[in-house]
Amino acid sequence: MIDLRQLAERKEEIARNIINRGLTIDLDAILSLQTSRSSLLGEVELLRKNRNENARKMKGRMDNDQRTVLIEEGKVLKEKISETEELLKKTESEYFNLAKLIPNYAHPAVPVGKEDTDNLEIKRWGTPHPFNFTAKDHVQLGEDLDLIDFETATRVSGPKFYYLKNDAVLLELALERYALDILRSHGFTLTITPDIARQEVVEGIGFNPRGEESNIYTIEGTDTCLVGTAEITLGGYHAGQILKEDDLPILMSGLSHCFRREAGGAGQYSKGLYRVHQFSKVEMFVYCRPEQSEQLHEKLLTIEEEIFRGLGIPYRIVDTCTGDLGAPAYRKFDIEAWMPGRGSSGEYGEVTSTSNCTDYQARRLNVRYRKEDGTNEFVHLINGTAIAISRALVAVMENYQRADGSIVVPEALVPYMGITRIEKKHR
Repeated sequence: MIDLRQLAERKEEIARNIINRGLTIDLDAILSLQTSRSSLLGEVELLRKNRNENARKMKGRMDNDQRTVLIEEGKVLKEKISETEELLKKTESEYFNLAKLIPNYAHPAVPVGKEDTDNLEIKRWGTPHPFNFTAKDHVQLGEDLDLIDFETATRVSGPKFYYLKNDAVLLELALERYALDILRSHGFTLTITPDIARQEVVEGIGFNPRGEESNIYTIEGTDTCLVGTAEITLGGYHAGQILKEDDLPILMSGLSHCFRREAGGAGQYSKGLYRVHQFSKVEMFVYCRPEQSEQLHEKLLTIEEEIFRGLGIPYRIVDTCTGDLGAPAYRKFDIEAWMPGRGSSGEYGEVTSTSNCTDYQARRLNVRYRKEDGTNEFVHLINGTAIAISRALVAVMENYQRADGSIVVPEALVPYMGITRIEKKHR
């Protein structure tokens, strides 16, 4: 969350940011609760002080009448403290539940808009390959080459699940290893993360684990969820800790399965592997000092570019608009890869995103670092997709298809796969 001590001081700025993000939040109600909470804290403190004074007097010499008066005063104070503490607890709960809805501030350069069509294109790389044949989409390629089985997965698990088969399995593993090797060369600590996280960590990162609009699967009878991204488990890694300033920045990568309900996905492109309930992803995550975060955010974007340039996939970069940022992000860049089988003649589709969340998540997760002067400050947290395998498969399969129906293996992946072409297996 934002620094709530600045709520009144920066009210107009916060209100404008809420409007720009397309949200409806009653700031006046939150400020009123903040005032009530502050008043109740003072009242509880005074009552406890009076109770302590009453107890001190009870230890002194006095007659029975004086003692009776003090006993009655003590009973009244005890009851009043209990009532006020209960009211404080209720007020604090309402206050923090509403305050958590306030989004992070937005970078001054972020384009103002309502949805992804308002994102600002800032760069293109590569030229889409001109085919002298009608390009197939990855669904048709997967069926022709016996690489993907959606029908059986729907029967076994439900819609939006899939089986990868034959060389598609090797292609997924190759993409994972390719991305991990690049991250290792940049000094990232490699991890394979748990696929389950406690709800408090999920909420701390900024995901809503409950409700109709939740994109997270909760596990019945527990306080845990299936993770939608390793950002959750990597962000939870240092939750509640005070880090050493000399250890920053901390660069971590996490390979995990990702599980998403895809709630609210109506109207969004969702064909085949592009929008599914389960996929594998290599995530980047950074803990750093506040003055480092913008530069490191750019670094994560550069690494994402390195990965897709190495694969030879044409792409564009967009600066994500306010309405498409998500509450935790201060600024977010998306890479959209060229997908020849998308639409009538090919379109760009999102394959990575990287977000600078400043101290928004760190405040919720209570991750700080100790400065040289001995004071503690919240770290800044940055996340980025190294590679989301399902969408990377779409881009590779569609861009590297050939007229004979085969798929050429990108040169960067040949050492991992041991083959140069994916062809239909003849039985």
